[in-house]
Amino acid sequence: MPKLRVAFLGTPDIACGFLSRVAASGHEVAGAVTQPDRPVGRGLRLCCAPAAVLAENLGIKVYKPASKRELHDVIASLAPDLCVVVAYGRLIPEETLALARIGFLNVHFSLLPKYRGAAPVQWALINGEAVTGVTLFWLDKGMDTGPVFLRLEEPVRADDDALSLFTRLSAAGSDLLAEGLRKIAAGELAREPQTGEPSLAPKLTQADSVLDFSRPAPALLGLVRGLACGPVARFFVSPGGRRTAVQVLSAALPAGAVAAAAPGTVLSVEAGGGFVVKCGVGGLLLRTLKPEGKKAMPAADFLNGLRLRPGGLLG
Repeated sequence: MPKLRVAFLGTPDIACGFLSRVAASGHEVAGAVTQPDRPVGRGLRLCCAPAAVLAENLGIKVYKPASKRELHDVIASLAPDLCVVVAYGRLIPEETLALARIGFLNVHFSLLPKYRGAAPVQWALINGEAVTGVTLFWLDKGMDTGPVFLRLEEPVRADDDALSLFTRLSAAGSDLLAEGLRKIAAGELAREPQTGEPSLAPKLTQADSVLDFSRPAPALLGLVRGLACGPVARFFVSPGGRRTAVQVLSAALPAGAVAAAAPGTVLSVEAGGGFVVKCGVGGLLLRTLKPEGKKAMPAADFLNGLRLRPGGLLG
C-alpha cells in the first residue's frame, strides 16, 4: 500500500491523540501546523500549543503561520498528498485547500450537518441529544459544509458530561481517522454531500452559562452537562448584598415528584449532600457547587453557609 505524504493541522490538547495516530500510521508526516504561541498567565509568558509540543517530541517539524498568506506558503512548501485537520482554530481559504493533492480531511465531533461550528459536543448535551458521533469530511470554503467521507455514531449516556463525551468521541474519532487513512491509501475515496437539516454549534460564552430557574429542569441539566469543561454553568446569590457567582459542577434530576413552588425555591436537602431547587418545570438536584473565590463543596454545605433552609429562595 503506498505511503501518503500528510500534513497535520491542529492546536489544542484534543488534537494530540490524532497527531499521534497519524504519526503511527506508517505514512510520512511532512509537518505539523499549529496556531502561533499565545501569551498566558499574569506574566503573559508565551505558551506553545500542545500539538506543537507533541510534534517536536515526535521529531516532526512544526510551523506556526500567523496569517492566511503564511499558512498558504507553508502548505505549498510541504506539497502534501493529504492534510488532516483537527481543531486547528482557523478557517482555511479555498486557494489553500487546493494545494493538497487529495484534499483536507477534517475530524468533526458531530454527525454533520448537525452542529456545525466550534462547540458540537457541548451543544449536543445542552440540547439533550440521545445520539451524536464523529464525521470525517472534506473541507470546502464553508463552515463544516464539505462532503462526508466517513461517520460513526456514538450514544450519549445519561451520566455524560462534556469531558466524558469528548473522551469517547476522541477515541472513536482516532479509530475512524486510522480507517480513513487506510481507505485513502487504498484508493477508496468517498465524497458524499451532507444531507439532512443543518444546525449550528457556536462558541459558548459566559452569557450562555447562567442558569435561569424559571426554565424546565431538563434544559438546565443539559446546560450543566454541556458546560462541564467551561464556561461552567452558574447562578448568582447576593449574601450581605454582594452578588456572587456559584458554579454548578454536578447536578441531576431528582427521583419522584416535585412540589409546587416558585422557581428558585429550595425544596429539600437530600442524602449525599445535595439539595433540590424548583424550576419552571420540575426540579434540579444540585450536588456539587463552587462559589466564587472558594473551593468546590457539597451543595448542602453551601446552603448551610447561606443559612438557607427548604422553603427559602436562591438569589
